[in-house]
Amino acid sequence: MGSTRYIMSMGELTRKDNSLCFRKDGKNTYIPIENTKEIYCFSEVAINTKLLDFLSKANIIVHIFNYHGGYSGTFYPKEYLNSGRLLIKQVEAHQSRRLEVAKAIVQGIGENIYELLYHYYKHDKKEVKQTIDWIRNEFERNIKKADNIPMLMQVEGELWQRFYSDFKYFLPEDFIMSKRVKRPPDNPINALISFSNSLLYAKTVSVIYNTHLDQRISFLHEPSEGRFSLSLDISEVFKPIITFKTIFELVNKKKIQVEKHFDSKLNYCLLNEEGRKIFISAFEERLDNVFAHPTLKRKVSYRTAIKLDCYKLIKNIMEGKEFKPFSIKESM
Repeated sequence: MGSTRYIMSMGELTRKDNSLCFRKDGKNTYIPIENTKEIYCFSEVAINTKLLDFLSKANIIVHIFNYHGGYSGTFYPKEYLNSGRLLIKQVEAHQSRRLEVAKAIVQGIGENIYELLYHYYKHDKKEVKQTIDWIRNEFERNIKKADNIPMLMQVEGELWQRFYSDFKYFLPEDFIMSKRVKRPPDNPINALISFSNSLLYAKTVSVIYNTHLDQRISFLHEPSEGRFSLSLDISEVFKPIITFKTIFELVNKKKIQVEKHFDSKLNYCLLNEEGRKIFISAFEERLDNVFAHPTLKRKVSYRTAIKLDCYKLIKNIMEGKEFKPFSIKESM
C-alpha cells in the first residue's frame, strides 16, 4: 500500500533507531520511515512524545479512528508548506466567491453520481432512470436557483437521498438502505459508507497537508464545523468514484458479506477486522487505479486526481480561474 501504513490491532508504536516499531503480543514489527507518509490507527495504540517528535520531523501524519470506525482526529505535524499570500487570497475567495466554488462542488457531485447510475442503467437497471433524469433537469436548475449556501446544501442533500434510494435496484437485499445513519452506523451498508467516507476524508487531509492550502477555510461546508472543513469540500466529488464504486463492487462480487464481515450489536453495526482489511485493500487499489488524463495527456491515479483538485482550487484562489472539480468523465 505504498506510503500508507494501517494498524488494525492493539499495541504500542515506538521509535526504534531510525525506524518505527509496532509491538503486539510481545512481537515487534518494524516499519521503515523512508517511504511512510501517513499512518491509520484503527485500534488502541500506545504512543509517546518521543515518537510524536520523530513523526513530526519526518512530516508523517497519524489518523486516529474510534471504535465505530469513524474518524476521531489527526496528529498533524507543523505545516511545512506555508504561504501567507495564499492564505490571504483564500480568505478573500471565501468571502467573494464562496457560492460560486460551492456550486461547482455540488455540480461535480451530481455529475459523478449521474455517471455512476448511468452505468447501472446501461446494464438493465432501468429503474434508476428517474434519478438520472432528475439530475439532468431539476437538480441542475435548483443549483442555478440557489442564492445562498443553505439552499445549496438542501439541493445536495436531496441528491444524496435520491442516490441512496436507488441502492435497492442494484445491491443485494442485505445491503439495502432505509435511511442514512452515521453515528454509529446501524446496518451493513451504513457501516461501509461511514468507514469508507472516513478513509477518504483522512486521505484528503493528508493530500491538503502537502499543498499550501489552509484546511480550515472551506466553501461548501461551514469553516466552523470543528473539522478540517476544506477536506470535506474536496473529498465530496470523489465519493461516487472512490467510496461507492468500491462498496458496490465488493458487495456485488460477494467479497464483503453480512454474515462474515460485520459485528452487529443492539443499536449498531461495524465491519470486523477481516472486513476492514478487505475494504482497505480494495480502497487503496481504487486510489491507485490510473486513467488517461484529457488535459495533462498522461496517465494519473485517482490519488493524484485529489491533489490535482487542490491545485485547481489554488488556481481559482490566486488567479480567479474557474474551479471545475474532478469528473468521472475525465477517466473514461
